[in-house]
Amino acid sequence: MDSQVLVALALSLVGGLSTSLGALFVIVNKAPNLKMLGLLQGFAAGLMLSISFLDLAHNAINSIGFLKGNLWFFAGVLFFAFVVNFIPEPTVVPQSETDKKMKHETEDEGSGKDMMKKHRRQVFFSGIITAVGISLHNFPEGMAVFLGSIKGLRVGVNLALAIALHNIPEGVAVALPVYFATNSKWQAFKLATLSGLAEPLGVIIVAYLFPSSLNPEILEGLLGAVGGVMAFLTLHEMLPLAFDYAGQKQAVKAVFFGMAFMSASLYFLEISLPEDMSL
Repeated sequence: MDSQVLVALALSLVGGLSTSLGALFVIVNKAPNLKMLGLLQGFAAGLMLSISFLDLAHNAINSIGFLKGNLWFFAGVLFFAFVVNFIPEPTVVPQSETDKKMKHETEDEGSGKDMMKKHRRQVFFSGIITAVGISLHNFPEGMAVFLGSIKGLRVGVNLALAIALHNIPEGVAVALPVYFATNSKWQAFKLATLSGLAEPLGVIIVAYLFPSSLNPEILEGLLGAVGGVMAFLTLHEMLPLAFDYAGQKQAVKAVFFGMAFMSASLYFLEISLPEDMSL
């Protein structure tokens, strides 16, 4: 197997399996700290915005021109705006709230165990739907990591880092309802992990669609489109969740901290890796 594909697979596994960290967060803590999740989501949003605008879109415009670079970028935005219509929106509900709802239902006359089973089935189904949605969501992220790795290790590493941080709350979104419905730590961990494995699957499929010796202009355009995808993902999904869980002021601070962190990361990777390094 080509070394570029192996590197992209390794990076996508880091990103994809970070959903397992989210599952562990649910298993270890009875109710997740949503403020911490919000800050983490805001930090990841800052990483993604920095990559999208200051790296991918910026390089595309410099390499293929302002008009073509912008056309590729907004093509990525429109593509993901279309795709997201078919992806169920994951939501993280504190377990204490579901426990209260459960208790209220089971206290009603004539409900008892039947209502309990019904509610658990509904919650479990929501967890399955979320897992499917996140799997569909992770697939294009794997494609993005592969295309970034073709350009160079610096781009691939930064994309994988931002995606990994973004996937931790997604792991929580899958594991929490499954753990509540089944009381099985293994089931919650397994489903969250499987939803993340769609990312390396995206790498494998796209590796056979795109040759490693892509035309440089096409590669830069595709990376500009990846920037558009990442920007839409950040503004459409990550920032609203960060505002909801951490509050607007704290989330905005986390966003700029994430942007500063990624800018520093881009700089240090640039000076530590050869410019022509493309593993």
